[in-house]
Amino acid sequence: MILRRPEGAFCLYALAHGAGAGMRHPFLEALSDALAAQGVATLRYEFPYMEERKRRIDPAPVLQARVREAVLAAGKEGLPLFAGGKSMGGRMTSQAQALEALPGVMGLAFVGFPLHPAGRPGIDRAEHLAGVRVPMLFLQGTRDDLADLALLRPVLERLERVTLHVVEDADHSFHVRKKSGRTDAAVIGELAEVFARWAQRTIGDSSIRESRSAGSR
Repeated sequence: MILRRPEGAFCLYALAHGAGAGMRHPFLEALSDALAAQGVATLRYEFPYMEERKRRIDPAPVLQARVREAVLAAGKEGLPLFAGGKSMGGRMTSQAQALEALPGVMGLAFVGFPLHPAGRPGIDRAEHLAGVRVPMLFLQGTRDDLADLALLRPVLERLERVTLHVVEDADHSFHVRKKSGRTDAAVIGELAEVFARWAQRTIGDSSIRESRSAGSR
């Protein structure tokens, strides 16, 4: 696991990797750096198959168990806690949360939720999201071939406490073309800023709910 905790961090994000790259992938490193600049600590971790350098991805229960291990480790830092990750890592986190609430996790953030395989549009992978009872943030690109926004938007509209942030011209890796007038680094900075604002709002909303609950006792 790799903990990046900037001075004065206001929350921690347990950040899982995608199916084809581990926790040291340049994208995740750059995202962790950008989040640190926003006051967000990150705990990056790897699934067993990636640690063991196997090609075959672990079964879902194994992946979900690793999510829980990482969340428990992250919780020891004593910061408001969020979880999620890139592509498959985010989806395994939400599956784990839907089965049994992850201890202390205030919200889930998906960096490119993989709604369906490339070239095979569908929404089956989103069915479990109805069982998630914490706020969710979806960071999605308009050119993501694993998440047709025309399919994703209606799914999210049926859920509660969901925020969708769309990045124009970004693909599943959040790469943008030169003609967009932007750089990949600028996009990563945008992702970090959006996450930080959402996390601050979620923490604030939680404090308000707790105050109201205490006042009604």
